[in-house]
Amino acid sequence: MSRPTRRSAAPTILLTRVLAPLLAPLLVTLLAVAVLAPLPGPEGTATVASAGAPGVEQRRTEALDTKRRVLVISVDGLRSSVLKELDAAEIPTLTRLRREGAGTLDARTVVEQTETLPDHTSMVTGRRIDAARGGHGVTWNTDQPGTTVHQAAGEDVGSVFARVHRAGGTTALFTGKSKFSLFQRSWPKALDRYTLDGRGARLVRKARKDLRRETRTLTFLHLAAPDLAGHAHGWASSQYADAVRTVDGWLSDVLDTVAGKPVLRKHLTIVLTSDHGGSGTGHADATVREHYRVPFLTWGDEVDAEDLYALNPTYKKPRRKRPGYGAARQPVRNGDVANLALSLLGLRAIPGSTIGTDQDLVLTADAGG
Repeated sequence: MSRPTRRSAAPTILLTRVLAPLLAPLLVTLLAVAVLAPLPGPEGTATVASAGAPGVEQRRTEALDTKRRVLVISVDGLRSSVLKELDAAEIPTLTRLRREGAGTLDARTVVEQTETLPDHTSMVTGRRIDAARGGHGVTWNTDQPGTTVHQAAGEDVGSVFARVHRAGGTTALFTGKSKFSLFQRSWPKALDRYTLDGRGARLVRKARKDLRRETRTLTFLHLAAPDLAGHAHGWASSQYADAVRTVDGWLSDVLDTVAGKPVLRKHLTIVLTSDHGGSGTGHADATVREHYRVPFLTWGDEVDAEDLYALNPTYKKPRRKRPGYGAARQPVRNGDVANLALSLLGLRAIPGSTIGTDQDLVLTADAGG
């Protein structure tokens, strides 16, 4: 029986000696990629490596704070000046929010328009309006069935609803205007509840009932009464002032709901602002101060009683000015709502957003300390 022929190992050894120096750098690169790659985690959680000191691995994590709750309240057409014109006794709840929370009456709308739907779209997407400059593209202010924010922008657009939903939280939108169905069409899976009711008092009762369930992560409550009164009778009319007083009463009911639930009393933050102010019977001219100057009030157990600009020196109080997006120090804008809400919930900014993307707007001097 013949023996199998033994092959010489010399060619293999020679090949190894030739290829080893060439493959070593590649192996080092592959190892580095494996170390720095994002680590897998549960849904809604991501770990991202960031640059740091040599040899030190720094990681920034994102995870929904399941205890936290955020209630965004948009008072449609609420001009800042009316909160000074009315006595504290006439609007006790708005006065309380101002005194006990961090806020300003010198916030700004987005630059391009002072209209309900465009500004609210900025409030839920964190984007400016101009689609050619990275904005959401919603320039119309009427109910247009079949349209979506994605179509307007020419690309997929994220929202505060989508971010919260993807992270495992739940969302709700309560509105008094049918045009807000744009948001339901744009993010149908991310809005766990959409409620339209033109009767403000009943809408607030529905929102309060939903809040009492204690499981809603993000609630967006839109109150239309001041805007409706302004268009019908004027922003300087007694009817407009009455509408603001009515809203104040509704807000008092909301705070009663918060006080009655420990999880809300301890963990809910309210962010209240407006889409625009008004003068005469309109608000379309975005260059008029009474149109673009709006309140921005925040309130909750972990919010300081302080001027918002004093807490945030990287932001600049605009006074009588109307700064553009290119200003080195931005004013607080109603478009800051989305990324502020996400920051409060422990989530990063909306991808593609252009307002508040650094999430550096703080509500307490102890933030980050």
